[in-house]
Amino acid sequence: MIDRVLVPMDDSALSERALRYALDVHSDAQITVLHVVGEPSRMMGVATEIALSDDSDERIRELAADVLDRAREIADEYDTTVDGEIEVGSPARQILDRAESFDAVVMGTHGGSLADRLLVGNVAQTVFRRSPVPVTVVR
Repeated sequence: MIDRVLVPMDDSALSERALRYALDVHSDAQITVLHVVGEPSRMMGVATEIALSDDSDERIRELAADVLDRAREIADEYDTTVDGEIEVGSPARQILDRAESFDAVVMGTHGGSLADRLLVGNVAQTVFRRSPVPVTVVR
């Protein structure tokens, strides 16, 4: 029986679709939404912004707020609640590190362009291949 489900979310429609799927299919489970910020990249991106902020913990919470608020809004549509968690770093690594505490992972996939897969990698593919628990990939 699946009692605890991890749903990694970013600000994409596909991650929202994954959350809706998890809420539909695992309606009796405890759903935890995980948002990973500060993803390292060749251009440094958000990681640099966090490092340069006066209060990095506060900036991390600010960056995650919209995604977690949206997850709670979606859960409200289902008359339920979700837990929200924030991690910093590589999304695939953070998802995999957290996955072993859950019964399943439900996540969206972007597919990604060839350039995205070469530079950043495909998070869903990495999680699917390495997860210690079952993974459902929603498109």
